This record gives sequence, C-alpha cells and structure tokens, in this order.
Amino acid sequence: MSHPFIPQVIELVRAAGAATLPYWRSGVAVTEKADASPVTAADLAAHHILLDGLQSLVPEVPVLSEEAADIPLAERAAWTRWWLVDPLDGTKEFIAGSEEFTVNVALIERGRVVFGVVGIPASGRYYYGGAGLGAWRSDMSGGEQPIRVRLAPAQGFTLVASKRHSSAAQETLLAGLAARFGEPALANIGSSLKFCLLAEGNADCYPRLAPTSQWDTAAAQGVLEGAGGEVLDLAGAPLTYEARESFLNPSFLALPAAAEWRGELIELARAL
Repeated sequence: MSHPFIPQVIELVRAAGAATLPYWRSGVAVTEKADASPVTAADLAAHHILLDGLQSLVPEVPVLSEEAADIPLAERAAWTRWWLVDPLDGTKEFIAGSEEFTVNVALIERGRVVFGVVGIPASGRYYYGGAGLGAWRSDMSGGEQPIRVRLAPAQGFTLVASKRHSSAAQETLLAGLAARFGEPALANIGSSLKFCLLAEGNADCYPRLAPTSQWDTAAAQGVLEGAGGEVLDLAGAPLTYEARESFLNPSFLALPAAAEWRGELIELARAL
C-alpha cells in the first residue's frame, strides 16, 4: 500500500537536496535566527523548492516549514491537513562538512503523521513510509527495499544517541537500560537519521529527553511507523502534532511497537 502523493514528494525532496549541495563544504555563510539556531543559504534554497512544489501539488493544503513558521496559532488551529517541512535538518552537521544532514517532508492530518519522506542529499539515499503504508529505503541507483524494525537484537541492545544533545535525565535513563539489558552499544548519528536507523533494523531504541521541534521529527516518525515502530511521550502516549503555541516536542521514546520490553522502557521513563 502507498499514498498517491509519495512519488511527487520524493521528487521534491530530491530536488531540494540537490539545491543544498553547491553550498556543502564550500564555506557557506552562516547567520543566526532569533532562537540562536544557524541558518544558511542551503536551508533557504531547499525551503523555496519545497514550498513552491508542495503548494503546486495540492494548493489547498498549507505548508509549515521551519524557515517560514511565523504563522499565528489561530490560523494553524483551523488546519485539518498540512505539510510539515524541515528543508535542512542537521544544519550544524552541514556546516561542519558531515554527510549527516537531511531534507524532511511529512503530511499531517488531524495531528497524526500520514507519511514522511527523509532524503540524504550527500549520499542520494531516501527513506519514506507511514503507518499502515509500509516503509522503504531507496539508494542513488534507484533500487527500493522495504525496511522493518527488529524486535530482538542479534548481538546486544543498541541505543541511538544524539551527537550534540544529551541531558541528565537521558543519562539516568541510559543507566537504567544498562542495568536491565546490559551495557548497550551506542550509535551516534545526526539529524532525523536516528529514526531511520531504527526503521531499517540497525538499532533498538532512540530516547530523546532534550529539545526537538515538530519539523525535526515528523517525517522520520512517519518512516519509523511504516516500518513497525512508534514514537511515544514519557507517559506512553503517541507523539502527535496538533497545533500548539510552541513548536517544541515533549521528550519521547522511539522504539519497535511490538518489542517485548516496551512496557519496561515506559516504566523507566515514567520514573525520571
């Protein structure tokens, strides 16, 4: 099963990713937004391609992009379906010359992710999927492969951790997981690729107890949900995207939905 918009969105994500590459590893100028986060010409080039393309694809569906998020809550609260876009996730990685930056587009309906597309411009790899739709990985050659979370690790528990973000609560949770499952292997990777590691069965859990924004997570959450995963807040409820004054997400846990240790992880998180 698929969604009729997915092929067009993949092509838009490819085009937006291609627009970032001339700026990559080229000493691109960096400016600072009001929240002190960095932005480059690459972010803005990708933003304009996605904004124009999505508006042409479905004119009646509004677009909420990180680079154009100054939309009043009263207006957003009336939306039932919208695009949630991060034109360049991992701007710090991009500036540092890393390949770990992504282009992200999700379709949201009544606060839930319908599907998401995550592109890696530097490698030409793409992930896409949604709950009830399945999930796939596509490489530069054009070959597509279905992906699925793993329920039982073959050689020990692997946690995904951010390269740049941690917290005391996260360290406490990691210690609790180590006591339960043994010392886990840590997979450190930037941007929304953390979800994709879980979705393709190369890691088991991604706990995030440091700030993220809605556009950081929605597309990759769609991929993970399509692959049999889920993203929960610390009370065990699904992470959703209703219109709110703040675009910040609560802390969350990303994991395989059918994992037998799911309840134990939620109990550890509730105790934080």
